[in-house]
Amino acid sequence: MTNNGGAEGAAGTRDLRQAVLRGMRLLCPHCGKGRLFSSFTTAVNACAVCGENMSAQQADDAPPYVVITIVGHILVAGALTLEKTLHPPLWVHFSLWIPLTILCGLLLLPPVKGAIIGFQWANRMHGFSHTSETTS
Repeated sequence: MTNNGGAEGAAGTRDLRQAVLRGMRLLCPHCGKGRLFSSFTTAVNACAVCGENMSAQQADDAPPYVVITIVGHILVAGALTLEKTLHPPLWVHFSLWIPLTILCGLLLLPPVKGAIIGFQWANRMHGFSHTSETTS
């Protein structure tokens, strides 16, 4: 088996850190060159560069929960800090935090989904166990 820049080692182990980071950059967790998504959060069926089958991924429900947790922790802390220090009127909170929540959620969703797909690929989860046993 050759390792043409892929995240798969000589013993067939897959580098978890590298796969997750590649997924966060919206790249194929195997080669790091092909695009992971064909649209906003729709994963490609296969990498256009290395041919890695991505149809096995099952990152549909987990990414929104992770994004809600991240955005909630950051923005609630910000809202509480703002309220404690400046005591702005309620309309300021609504006009600031609602758009920020939507924006942060939309910006974080693709990288989080990519990271989860990379995690699944590196751990051979959900059908990834039978892919990329040999690479060209």
